[in-house]
Amino acid sequence: MTKFNIFSSAVLLVLVHLHANYCNAQSLTTETKFNGTFFAKSNGTHFLMNTKPFYLNGFNAYWMMYMASDSSTKSKVTSAFLQASNNGMNVARTWAFSDGGYKPLQISPGSYNEDMFKGLDFVMSEAKNHGIYVILSLVNNFKDYGGRTQYVQWAREGGQQITSDDDFYTNPIVKAYYKNHVKAVLTRINSITRVAYKDDPTIFAWELMNEPRSDTTLIQEWVKEMAGYVKSIDSSHLLEIGLEGFYGDSKKHFNPNSYLVGTDFISNNLIPHIDFATIHLYPEQWLPNSSEDEQSEFVNKWVQAHVQDSSLVLKKPLILGEFGKSSKISGYSLEKRDTYFLKIYDAIYSSVINGGPFCGGLFWQLMAQDMGNWGDGYEVVLEESPSTASIIAQQSTKLSSIE
Repeated sequence: MTKFNIFSSAVLLVLVHLHANYCNAQSLTTETKFNGTFFAKSNGTHFLMNTKPFYLNGFNAYWMMYMASDSSTKSKVTSAFLQASNNGMNVARTWAFSDGGYKPLQISPGSYNEDMFKGLDFVMSEAKNHGIYVILSLVNNFKDYGGRTQYVQWAREGGQQITSDDDFYTNPIVKAYYKNHVKAVLTRINSITRVAYKDDPTIFAWELMNEPRSDTTLIQEWVKEMAGYVKSIDSSHLLEIGLEGFYGDSKKHFNPNSYLVGTDFISNNLIPHIDFATIHLYPEQWLPNSSEDEQSEFVNKWVQAHVQDSSLVLKKPLILGEFGKSSKISGYSLEKRDTYFLKIYDAIYSSVINGGPFCGGLFWQLMAQDMGNWGDGYEVVLEESPSTASIIAQQSTKLSSIE
């Protein structure tokens, strides 16, 4: 089992050593962190890049395509990648979807906004320029940026008799819409690099859906079908589902308040075309009205259970796809956020050095300076948070030094 260690004096220490750690991060050059000719692979419970072990220290930035599509804001993408690279980060997760609504990528089924696609092209080009791999998510479970609700609505408008958003997973017309989007993204020729997305080693992995939820049987069958479809077009890249980590009925006691959302961490990730497992972690949201000690204990058990199952049952790598601490929740302080990041990073590092499957974490979420109302409370602006930046840089240095 992985144990967490919380260092009460961590924030003071990292502030004292900020300059030294920043310099260490600077030494993590593109040559040592990134090779644009090799695809990421999985080997048992570990990742490989050009036959060498690869560990993830990265971030989420869902907003990148949107900002990159506008010449007045695309510099935010460059700035975020630059700051991430300066602190040694090597993987970003972002959206390759925006369905319907304002400034969509997919205007209607099969009809695309070329300006938005060029924005995504710019994101990929800048990621490569800054030595950062990318996980691209292909649709949202939620209504934000369209999601499965928009897919279902399109089908209704086309004459399909659909009663529930859950029909996203079963209706043949809706499934065809999704497959067409998958094909459009995977076969897209980047307008800047002139490389097809399916042939671009800058992409670390594809993600089927951001945080799928519904019915256990529906999701299991949908993942089987869609994972197979993705691999039929692109067998070079890794593939993951986008799960939060919720267990099915047999292990629901590990879920927050034994809650069931229709996913099963074990059966979903045992599907052969799925290359690695993901979990998300939001104890403040999942356990409302709980104490900090209760939340901390939940974090321990949540990570330990998934590490054990990834090692002994799935035999696949595990990453923490989202985690953070919100400034909008009562009791927040920068020191608490830094301590929480240290807690998570220590769990990852402890697993890695002991040969475990927990291979990396991506915090939610990185933002550039002066992004106004885009923040959701979880945003980390590295230039404005030197203590957090130092903790991230420390983790990058520690992971990159492992042979």
